[in-house]
Amino acid sequence: MDVKIGRRLSWLQVAAFRLQRHHLVDRKSFDIVTICSDVCGVQAQVMGAAHLAFCARADNLLPRNIHSALWEKRTLVKTSAMRQTLHLVPAAEYPTYVAALRQSRMRALMNIMARIDVGQKEVDGMTAVLMKILGDDPVPQRELAEQVKPRISTKLQTSMKLFWNNWPIFRPAIIEGLICYGPDQGRETTFVRAKSWLSKTRVPEEREAKEFLLRHYLSAYGPATVRDFSRWSGMPMTEAKAIWDSIQEDFVEVSIEGAKAFILREDLRELEASELSEPMVRLLPSFDPYMLAHADKGHLVHEDYYKRVYRGQGWLSPVILLDGRVVGLWSREKQGKKCVVKTELFEKLSKKILASIDAELERVARFN
Repeated sequence: MDVKIGRRLSWLQVAAFRLQRHHLVDRKSFDIVTICSDVCGVQAQVMGAAHLAFCARADNLLPRNIHSALWEKRTLVKTSAMRQTLHLVPAAEYPTYVAALRQSRMRALMNIMARIDVGQKEVDGMTAVLMKILGDDPVPQRELAEQVKPRISTKLQTSMKLFWNNWPIFRPAIIEGLICYGPDQGRETTFVRAKSWLSKTRVPEEREAKEFLLRHYLSAYGPATVRDFSRWSGMPMTEAKAIWDSIQEDFVEVSIEGAKAFILREDLRELEASELSEPMVRLLPSFDPYMLAHADKGHLVHEDYYKRVYRGQGWLSPVILLDGRVVGLWSREKQGKKCVVKTELFEKLSKKILASIDAELERVARFN
């Protein structure tokens, strides 16, 4: 691999670069679609956490702005994306995410279905039934499942009982980009035809889409390794390495306090010049994208506190960052009309830093 070796970097430089790319330094932007694009989607397993991820990156943002982008302007779309998890992605980039991730996600799905002796033909038939039933308007998930089940084979009906929430009925259509999530009806999730819900956008070829995803990833999370990209995207290593190797001439190798990683050549100068003018405190919610992009999290949190941050069953705690590194946890709870925010610090901090944490806590408390 013929790459230029960049100078040695510190983790503080890398943090400054990533924080800037994540809109966590200058939070004056109000364009949540651009923010969503620049961080490669916002995880939305918990919608409240997704809202707070935007709040952390944009001053004067209100929840209704996000609601409008999703359900009125439809410039954001909710779908399953990286690591098979729910994300908000820009509607204009939705076909690209689908094309980039389809192969790995469908293979993973069919491996699961094979365990219950369900093949591609049966899955395709089930998806065809689903699409025939689903019109142009959002339909609640439970109602849709109940309409699909009687029209599929007895074998498939039996298989559906093995899964929570009937997800195999919808998963293939989500992977193919045929359906996306619509606005909730009460507590009920809905699905809608993507073509009906979203404006028409060019669908790229698979390689183009994967290259877009990798470049976008490195732009937001670099320096990184192919292992990082594989873990973040959910692609198996062989698939991730193939697209990684295809554009390797555009990479520069750097050393971060002895750790080898790669950055896009076009970003090297900015990375080398990156610095924080003063200590910077930020509060990130559960599942914030900043915390989910690398296989090794040692640069983010000390090993003594790792399991307090990255908890069991994929849960991620809300964290307090100081210069891009976790120094504590925070939580908020609504008590009547008030929002009570609490902290748990991992180390002793200066009065100035504690004042900055208080200011961030007040900022979060105002976001209602």
